[in-house]
Amino acid sequence: MNLWKAGVITLLLANAVYFLWNRGFADPRAAVPVASPATLKLASESSSPSAPSRTPSAAATAADAASGAASGAAPAPAPASVAAPPALLTDVKRCITIGPFPDVAEAAHAAATLRDGGYQPRQRVMEGEVWSSVWVYLPLPSTPAAAEQVRVKLKAGGIDDALEMPGPNDKPVISLGLYSEARRAQARVAQAQALGLNPGIADRKRAGDVYWVDIDLKPTDSMLNPADLEGETGRIVRLEVKGCPVAENPTS
Repeated sequence: MNLWKAGVITLLLANAVYFLWNRGFADPRAAVPVASPATLKLASESSSPSAPSRTPSAAATAADAASGAASGAAPAPAPASVAAPPALLTDVKRCITIGPFPDVAEAAHAAATLRDGGYQPRQRVMEGEVWSSVWVYLPLPSTPAAAEQVRVKLKAGGIDDALEMPGPNDKPVISLGLYSEARRAQARVAQAQALGLNPGIADRKRAGDVYWVDIDLKPTDSMLNPADLEGETGRIVRLEVKGCPVAENPTS
């Protein structure tokens, strides 16, 4: 009897399992997805590969050119070449003139110095003003008594040729002398300063014939120093360097 009950229960359970399987509620063969095991990588392996170069190779360029020719497309223009810098102009001359010299002897001395330096000087004469001397003077005091005290002081100090006359600004001054040599002018200034006086100086000029010396400079030549062309006599010369007159320096 017990065996019969056990058989009936087993048959009922089997039918229940078959019923559920047939309805899709249970599938003993369904597999649960299993995640793949993780793989460890080095840092160098995990970085993304570098992007390929976008510069076309020679073969690709040639292929593109052939493709463009076959399709009738105009070829891409070639990059413009950079123009070479212009060559230096070595035959261009600059004409400069040095002066004014007070007499032909001073101009001849400067021309000889320039000729020794490899230049070809050209002398010319023209009318104008030329420096003649340096004037050393004292402002005249405002009162006659003060002016007389200055004269007495000058005479006691060895300056006995002082004269009263109109000054550079048409104001009266006490003249201490005119000097064409720098050495003598400086000596008179120092003599007055030793007496506690403060003399002034002014250039004196004269009108008449003056002399200029023209030369041609190459582009690589530096400008001349007028002091190098002064004579050795000690005479003060106020020289300047400027461009030649237009008639002496044609552009063509």
